[in-house]
Amino acid sequence: MATKYDLIVIGSGPGGYVAAIRASQLGMKVGVVERDELGGICLNWGCIPTKALLKSAQVFEYINHAKDYGISVKGAEADFDGMVKRSRDVANGMSKGIQFLFKKNKIDHIEGFGKLKKNKTVEVTAKDGKKTDYQADHIIVATGGRSRELPALPIDNEKIIGYRKAMTLDKKPQSMVVVGSGAIGVEFAYFYKSIGVDVTIVEFLPNIVPLEDEEVSKQLERIFKKAGMTIMTNSEVTKVDTKGKKCKVTVKTQKGEENLECDVVLSAVGISTNLEGIGLEDVGVATDRGKVLVDDYYKTNIPGIYAIGDIVKGQALAHVASAEGIICVEKIAGHHPEPLDYNNIPGCTYCSPEVASVGYTEKAAKEAGYELKVGKFPFSASGKAKAAGAADGFVKLIFDAKYGELLGAHMIGANVTEMIAEIVTARKLETTGHEIIKSVHPHPTMSEAVMEAAAAAYDEVIHL
Repeated sequence: MATKYDLIVIGSGPGGYVAAIRASQLGMKVGVVERDELGGICLNWGCIPTKALLKSAQVFEYINHAKDYGISVKGAEADFDGMVKRSRDVANGMSKGIQFLFKKNKIDHIEGFGKLKKNKTVEVTAKDGKKTDYQADHIIVATGGRSRELPALPIDNEKIIGYRKAMTLDKKPQSMVVVGSGAIGVEFAYFYKSIGVDVTIVEFLPNIVPLEDEEVSKQLERIFKKAGMTIMTNSEVTKVDTKGKKCKVTVKTQKGEENLECDVVLSAVGISTNLEGIGLEDVGVATDRGKVLVDDYYKTNIPGIYAIGDIVKGQALAHVASAEGIICVEKIAGHHPEPLDYNNIPGCTYCSPEVASVGYTEKAAKEAGYELKVGKFPFSASGKAKAAGAADGFVKLIFDAKYGELLGAHMIGANVTEMIAEIVTARKLETTGHEIIKSVHPHPTMSEAVMEAAAAAYDEVIHL
């Protein structure tokens, strides 16, 4: 007789483990199937270890620019192996933290590969090949994603690598071509450039960080170029020859074909969903173009089976998966959660300067038919930013001229990923431009730029 649970979650990333903990809090008996480390890609190979690497890069940059702060430092070197080790130690510590939370919440960790079977059953194949069936009234599939591979960029983890290998290279390369300039691409580009690697970014679309507001994209491109990176937009890698000592990269540009040489090519062209081999077809779960079809509460077309995270509609972000997991289990428990507002999800990119945004870009707001009031405040006019030596960037706020609704926010600068939550909360509460202006912000802080940008939109700005 198969072991019975109220809920089985397949996958322990930020969607799966958060859903499991919330379900346990709501009184359910929960099992989580995970074949690798608890915490999934985010904790082990994504969000957390990359931020550890980026912090090392930032510290190294501070030391290299110590003179700007009146401090003399000589002979600083980037210990690449030490940076990688610190990153792995941070990730391992976080994964152990999930183990502690599972014990605290009496959640069973079922080790192995989970596959859906009929009659609300999950077959788990352990590493030794042994198969065991588990049953549950409810099953959440949270299997996440992996690096997407392009035909011209077959990942061999030696010359052509994905984000996972980029965190654990055996030695620092001298040169790197980064293909794709979304968050993953620009974060690794910044990291490797800061420790002395010659970096070229190749982006198919007209702007780097192409999902961001165009002004933010242009500003980041200027800063990256000033730092010595080569940026190739409207360009496509059509071929990589890895036979020799170096990679020979063929890039199709608007001006014709260009040939680059580098030690390593990093493919950062997005993610593919992990839907293969998990039994979706066997039980009849509907999918479309690599995504599981779900309703607003993450129910699939098969009763008792749900899906969350990268494998469903919406942004492939850790905090989105966590929010979806909580909404899903609260609905299962008979609560009445609000559906997730996918237009109020913050996006954060942790290169330097950081990029953060939420809601409509200026272009998208115009296309949606809004008449706009737009306010922008540069950090070059911020006392705190100048004192911190972080005057690059700005805050841009977009309001509906008719009702004062805050439609979107776009930030580039130091610590802006810590500032964007103010806007998410303000939009959730349907805050108007004048309410932001009249909310007293502390001085001196980077966050004053939010108040000043709102004031700029209404011709009330003081410090410009």
